[in-house]
Amino acid sequence: MSDSKFTASVAQESLHSELSERSPVPNLREKILSIRNSLRPGQQQMADWQSGPLAISAVPGAGKSTGMAAAAAIAIARQYERSSSRRHLVVVTFTRSAAANIKAKIRKDLKKLSLPQMGFFVYTLHGLALNIASRHSDLSGLQLENVTLITPTQSHRFIRTAVEQWIANNPGIYLRLLEGHQFDGEETERLRRQSVLRTEVLPELANTVIHEAKSSGISPEKLREWSKQTTDEYAILSVAAGLYEQYQNLMRSRDFIDYDDMILAALRVLENDSARRIEQNQVFAVFEDEAQDSSPLQTQLLEILASDGDKGDNSSLLSTDAINRVSPHSSLNLVRVGDPNQAINSTFTPADPIYFRQFCEECDRIKRLATMDQAGRSTRMIIEAANFALQWINNQWLATTNNKQQTPDNRQVPFRLQTIHPVEAGDPQNNANPAPIGRGLELYTPRDIHHTVELLSQRVIELFGEDPTQNSAAILVRENRQGRWLAEALTPVCKEHNIILYDVGERDRRSHVPQEILALLQFCDRPHSPDYLKAALEALVQRQLIPTQDLNALASLPEEFLYPGPLAAPQSETVQKAARLCRSLLRARLELPLYQLISFLALTLNYDQAELATADKLAERVNQQIAGNSSMGGMLSALSEIVSSERFEPVETEDSEERYTRSGQLTIITMHKGKGLDWDYVFLPFLHENLIPGRFWVPPQSQFLGDFTLSEVARAQIRAALHGESTIPDVTQAWEQAKHLKISEEYRLLYVAMTRAKRLVWMSAAQKAPFTWSKPDNLQEQAPCPVFPALKRQFPECVANLAVMAKQA
Repeated sequence: MSDSKFTASVAQESLHSELSERSPVPNLREKILSIRNSLRPGQQQMADWQSGPLAISAVPGAGKSTGMAAAAAIAIARQYERSSSRRHLVVVTFTRSAAANIKAKIRKDLKKLSLPQMGFFVYTLHGLALNIASRHSDLSGLQLENVTLITPTQSHRFIRTAVEQWIANNPGIYLRLLEGHQFDGEETERLRRQSVLRTEVLPELANTVIHEAKSSGISPEKLREWSKQTTDEYAILSVAAGLYEQYQNLMRSRDFIDYDDMILAALRVLENDSARRIEQNQVFAVFEDEAQDSSPLQTQLLEILASDGDKGDNSSLLSTDAINRVSPHSSLNLVRVGDPNQAINSTFTPADPIYFRQFCEECDRIKRLATMDQAGRSTRMIIEAANFALQWINNQWLATTNNKQQTPDNRQVPFRLQTIHPVEAGDPQNNANPAPIGRGLELYTPRDIHHTVELLSQRVIELFGEDPTQNSAAILVRENRQGRWLAEALTPVCKEHNIILYDVGERDRRSHVPQEILALLQFCDRPHSPDYLKAALEALVQRQLIPTQDLNALASLPEEFLYPGPLAAPQSETVQKAARLCRSLLRARLELPLYQLISFLALTLNYDQAELATADKLAERVNQQIAGNSSMGGMLSALSEIVSSERFEPVETEDSEERYTRSGQLTIITMHKGKGLDWDYVFLPFLHENLIPGRFWVPPQSQFLGDFTLSEVARAQIRAALHGESTIPDVTQAWEQAKHLKISEEYRLLYVAMTRAKRLVWMSAAQKAPFTWSKPDNLQEQAPCPVFPALKRQFPECVANLAVMAKQA
């Protein structure tokens, strides 16, 4: 493994001389060195990059975005000195909010260098792809004014239609699935199985395989070829190929695209020699953040773009075997920063940390791997606990899956073997490794989930009682249902003690934007409908635009409520306010053009910045979809489809992180959503084995097919082929591999959750908890997450003595 002190290019002394010779701007040399010296050793390795490939493997809290922003600004400054060309730096990250965050940091560092705040672009991966595809629409095949972007889900109409068409075209294979392991021909059972296959099993298989295959550049034909290497009785990959093919045909016939089509369209552009050189000659380097979350096609796109177009023909870049091109003399100007141990999306997206691990290994081979292993976010006890959990989980994994043969470079272990180190004395960044609250780690074993709430509430009151405005806190839950239950249980306590409780899950059901807009539009279309009037009034009450009142009474007589006649009883002020607002909506329907209605309703609902952006995105989507049939009926149909069939992604804005991490606020958020954020105090309740690492199980309704699910078997078989394994696993092996992938990811999720805390991490596993949080009152004995007892044994001084606490209370 590369030494942690490795510097990717020039040493500080040569940096001094080079900049003093070339710098056309007075004091630029000192300003660059000032920024560099404000960084930690690991961050300086990024700042010292000048050319070629570089992998940065960073631990949680190491300051990836700070280091990348500084490195980007310094790279732009060097380019500014050396060349009069207008090449720019491309920075790519995972989400819109992360892109906005890093853009602001780069601008800030360029300002410190007294340089124009230009010379770079920050994109999400899909934003970059769309940008390239739209500039060369003749090559990409994307005529953006004619296509509609969708986010397909298992319930999306194209998936459902593809399933129905596949069944009609393949009656023999469908009959084999219907028979399952055994079937006595009973008609009721046949109908039940038909329903399960049509609405659950086959849509889930289609959705999984389409994401996995398209994101890796795999065609339906390739899937059929792989299917010939398998011997399972259902020919799962062949079925998947047929579903995938039907879906693609539907998409093409309706001019719809999905996010993977954006990447594929950009790659079609880059297959053209002329277009590829045009794109490459605009870019001097590519910096990628969160590289562990990239899919193979996304990686390929970045590597092509990062290759120097002036250095001859690089058509070999179009090979999917892109990662193995890393060499000491490579023209690949690509810096990839990530943490394979924070890869927490691979069981529901095509991302797979194995690809970034491979890139790290290739860079390590040519001494172009740097490690950012110093982290200043957390207090030392939290770092010790996270390091212990990582090592313990890997050791347990090797003991059970590898005959106790310690193989540190085994790509299949849950974690890459890297240890978080506290920062060194004299660290240039403020408040590194802050002092702990108490011991910094607290481990509780409550009687049940209600006792958990008591203990958690007590600790929250203590922590916020001192000075709530100075500290931030969050409860990280594994699933939204836990968050909803906790929010309900904690609301009275927080109100009593004036603690702000912010339930992110409630806010993020901001798929609420399409639902609320649809409710108001349906009312505008049919104001005489009691149901539509009531739904619109509920939306207005929810937004606190009208007072809470008896909506059933108002909705029972719509005409009398909206336009009371002279003989009607006088309306109260609250009713009049509601009626006036509803009448203004109806006037807008008559006076405004159809395409402006959604934006008007968003303003009427008093949406904040993020909600307005989401409404604008929704309006654009709907207006595109009804371009050939612009009518209220068409708009309502399109909106109804979005609300009922797919998850409409809300727009993230720059202040989203700030909303989640405000001081004086207790935030309830899922572990997945908490990635990239941090708080002074982090609470991790309900750490039970049935959720972390969880158990792979087959839903009872589909057990007639066997002790596995078709979608997970197909996913594992596709990944085995993509990873270059000699044979595609059979059903039993594939199911085991899928199980291991799931368990690994759940443990990484716990590691991410633990490392969000700065000064205190509070962890608990109640003796009794629900088996499923859809029924929280059904309490049963539950085993703790396996790492929890290990933490108690390792850190006995951090185990809470509940008997003593009860006496003190």
